[in-house]
Amino acid sequence: MSETSTRLVPYITAREGEEGELQSALRASFTERGRSRLGYWHETPQDRGTRGELWGRCSQNIGPDRMPVGRPKWRMVHPSRQRETMMKLRCQACVGPAKIGDANLFLESPQPTPNQRILTAQPPFCLQHAVAAAAQCPHLRNGHVALLADCAPLYGVIGTPYQWSSNGIRALPADDEPLPFSSPMLPWFLASQLVREVRDYTVVDLHDLIEAMAADSTLGR
Repeated sequence: MSETSTRLVPYITAREGEEGELQSALRASFTERGRSRLGYWHETPQDRGTRGELWGRCSQNIGPDRMPVGRPKWRMVHPSRQRETMMKLRCQACVGPAKIGDANLFLESPQPTPNQRILTAQPPFCLQHAVAAAAQCPHLRNGHVALLADCAPLYGVIGTPYQWSSNGIRALPADDEPLPFSSPMLPWFLASQLVREVRDYTVVDLHDLIEAMAADSTLGR
């Protein structure tokens, strides 16, 4: 039996054969107010997010069930699928609902310190796949915390900064630090992951949560 047949492969995980757009597709463009920004030569409305940010393009290998197919590229995230699940607050594993009551379930590693600001590029999970991810994902298996968040507003993006030079457009060194939507760098930034700020959360135990939901279901019969 193969690893991928037994291990959870999240919907947002990139797959072999999915390729990003070439840098030659990028150009300098201008807003309606005449401000310069990064753009595509043949840009579509889907290339930009709700704050006007430009998103990296990447092909998708999608099967008949509308789920990704192909060998997983572990630790690599598909930008469109991450953006989709984070924007809609859907489960990053199955694209199903991630709400438990009125809250969304997030998994974080390591455990945040008191009063720590939590910025995450990890979309939420449904309860079933949160349990599976906590048991199987190396990033979470060695320590994680489950958070039920009543509020998780959009914060910004992770990606690659660009600039215009005498030699044309060039990428600048990138890191995994989230860029807030308020940053003046946003017009010249190519986004690859959407970031939310997790607020008003309660730390929960996944197995206690399962038992509580099972008890509620029994009482509701």
